[in-house]
Amino acid sequence: MKKLELQVSFTTPAFLGNAQQQGQWRTPPFKALLRQWWRVAAAEDCGYDVNKLREREAGLFGSASENECTGQSKVRLRLGQWRNGNGSFSLQDSKVKYPEVKFSVGSSLYLGYGPVGFKKGQGTVVNMPNAIAPGDISQLRIAFPDETYCQATIQLVAWFGTLGSRSRNGWGSLLMQGDGIDGTGALLGGKTPALRDISRTLEECMQLDWPHALGRDDKGLLIWSSKPFNDWQQAMKHLAEVKIAFRTALPVNGGFQDRHLLAYPVTNHTVKSWGNQARLANQLRFKVVKNDGKHYALVFHLPCALPEELAKKLGNSTPSRQRQFKVWDQVHRVLDNQM
Repeated sequence: MKKLELQVSFTTPAFLGNAQQQGQWRTPPFKALLRQWWRVAAAEDCGYDVNKLREREAGLFGSASENECTGQSKVRLRLGQWRNGNGSFSLQDSKVKYPEVKFSVGSSLYLGYGPVGFKKGQGTVVNMPNAIAPGDISQLRIAFPDETYCQATIQLVAWFGTLGSRSRNGWGSLLMQGDGIDGTGALLGGKTPALRDISRTLEECMQLDWPHALGRDDKGLLIWSSKPFNDWQQAMKHLAEVKIAFRTALPVNGGFQDRHLLAYPVTNHTVKSWGNQARLANQLRFKVVKNDGKHYALVFHLPCALPEELAKKLGNSTPSRQRQFKVWDQVHRVLDNQM
């Protein structure tokens, strides 16, 4: 077994809740994040075969399903303390323009709707008691077998990991520091040749309907970073502006539209065959990283095709892979201009 002792904190507020929907440091979300990025690290070695990947994942992280009981996880995690967050932060909620509505919208509310809300007379508020504040620190100990992809997985989590509600929008941006972990300077400087080993071209990624690799094109990896900002609030505002830019670049005029490929549901624009219960997570992930006292907005793409279950419901309206590719190519061009 290898052992790592890491210092973990967040660069943006983390809405990491317990069963009572109160903010709390807890081990299970960290383990789930490790499993998520382990799949990316190990996917190629499994030939991108989801059944082989699940089998290996169960052998490493454990499984208690009726069909396959592999016992306890071989990966062990321990937090310094399971405790409530201190909730001691404020939201400035800078306004950003949204071309499709009459008024400007709050950037924090736009990216965090749910755990972030609006109350008359108070403005933007945090709905989760004891949310974990930026800079709140804990210790995380990880013990794992001398398995090829465990160390690589922890590095991926350090670079790209986010936790909690609305984490794909940049909330709960994780900062991990410790021996054997490269800082974000290498990522921002493009000095990460190992990332190419877990990347595939957009065309290759679109052959599967689950996120399994970082995308790349003829310009390089599909990772975008911003200019440096003095604080996390400015970085989050920039992410809100970027998201508005690439979403509104794809108009919605009724029925199934290109914008529905980005994420679903879309406010006020429901696809009849999908209803209001279908869910499609955004393939573009956001994170705020910190380096040398500055904050940077980060966007990265783990491309995949529209899930087969949702595609079948569209019938004759099912978008071809070529159409999906064109939509993402258009989004990438917006990101190239914005970041």
